[in-house]
Amino acid sequence: MMRNIVLSTTIHACALEELTTQEQALIQEAIRATERSYAPYSNFHVGAAVRLANGTVVTGCNQENAAFPITICAERNALFAAANQHPAEPVSMLAIAARNENGLLTHPISPCGSCRQAMIETEHRYGQTIRILLYGTSVVYVIDGAKALLPLSFEDLE
Repeated sequence: MMRNIVLSTTIHACALEELTTQEQALIQEAIRATERSYAPYSNFHVGAAVRLANGTVVTGCNQENAAFPITICAERNALFAAANQHPAEPVSMLAIAARNENGLLTHPISPCGSCRQAMIETEHRYGQTIRILLYGTSVVYVIDGAKALLPLSFEDLE
């Protein structure tokens, strides 16, 4: 018998000043990471910063390539660097910021599907959810866990 499945998510929208000092500092690291982005084709510079359970911060930025499929997003760059450099430390928080030729974006960007799946895999690996901070100059979105961004992940289909 056919039935409906309703999926819902909660995203908290707030001003930067409403966040904790630790959250604000992580967003500032993501903003700084946008300056190290290599994006000559799109001119869309993304930075990400992850805070590990021990307080260590690891950053990443998008790296474009003329052969577009080998481009890497900032989120995966940061998550994979953290896993390589600190394999025993869970990721507790992830901040993402972006800018273009006009400066930092006023509204947050949302991670691509590949990055969402990588976040879910990171949560699965360490057995804990990641607090996600999506930064825009006019609003910050706060999301508790990657499942809110990708409710039907690959992991759920196994």
